[in-house]
Amino acid sequence: MSEVIAQLSDDAIGLLSQLIQTPSFSREEAATATIIEDFLTRHGITPQRQGNNVWAISRQFDARKPTILLNSHHDTVKPGVAWTYPPFGATLEGDRLTGLGSNDAGASAVSLLAVFRYFYDRPTAFNLICAITAEEEVSGANGVKSILPALGKIDLGIVGEPTGMHAAVAEKGLLVLDGVARGRTGHAARNEGDNALYKALDDINWLRSYQFPNVSAMLGPVKMTVTQINAGTQHNVVPDECRYVVDVRPTECYSNEEILATIRANVQADITPRSTHLQSSGIALDHPLVRKAVAMGKNTYGSPTLSDQALMRFTTLKMGPGDSARSHAPDEYILLSEIRAGIADYIALLTDFEF
Repeated sequence: MSEVIAQLSDDAIGLLSQLIQTPSFSREEAATATIIEDFLTRHGITPQRQGNNVWAISRQFDARKPTILLNSHHDTVKPGVAWTYPPFGATLEGDRLTGLGSNDAGASAVSLLAVFRYFYDRPTAFNLICAITAEEEVSGANGVKSILPALGKIDLGIVGEPTGMHAAVAEKGLLVLDGVARGRTGHAARNEGDNALYKALDDINWLRSYQFPNVSAMLGPVKMTVTQINAGTQHNVVPDECRYVVDVRPTECYSNEEILATIRANVQADITPRSTHLQSSGIALDHPLVRKAVAMGKNTYGSPTLSDQALMRFTTLKMGPGDSARSHAPDEYILLSEIRAGIADYIALLTDFEF
């Protein structure tokens, strides 16, 4: 058995090197999608593809069984100027593989593909689908959200992101709001007009001080931060419009829609969300998958970083090799030993797993 896992790990590391060497910025992932397709085909698995999203279904799929989705992404951010290694070099030094996307989230993607291959022909109490998807870094419309209808009913998702293979059992969502406070112009020298800026300041004071009563045990309180404001045309004209932007980080205690309704009920401005689909997510601590992870020695924690979990309306656990602190950083790297251990841990987690 260990020889099988060792070979799967070697194949995964070879695939990761190939992916690193191929630019795959968000919305420009066609080349790496083709590499993943070819990899699955070469190993006797028929892939499906929509846009730059690639997925495959276990051979013994049975609609009567629950389905687990293994998901990670193959798009990357663009490298900054502070890199000292070539971002697409896939530089191997001992145990350390350096390159753009190595940690976020190439290591998770190739590890989950290895796990899918391991279980592909094996009898299990569940179905497996493995989807390596696009546009995660920009929460894009043509990423995992676009293929979920084609995947059918999903009962549980394992989302591969760098967590040190610990169990991220909760994740904050994101709600970006545009506020427009309206008034009436007048001369600043006289007691005229209706100052929209003052209305906005009243709103901002409420946004700054209000605390949603329900506090997440893992993620803490809902956090609201006003990050931009703009008003006025010249010094002697009372502004009739003031625009501001609010960054809201929801927890699993509230839906984005509930948060939006509370804000609208308490401010004077017109509030428009840029989207409401990036929800907070969580999995119960007594879920069988979490209990098994804990039994394996894994820690549970709440993650402040957003992932494609936010787009999934089923139970998910975020877990993968690597360290989130390396993501989007110069000279991003992964340790080969982290990949090998991650593959072994994923397989142990799913072996004999039952809902």
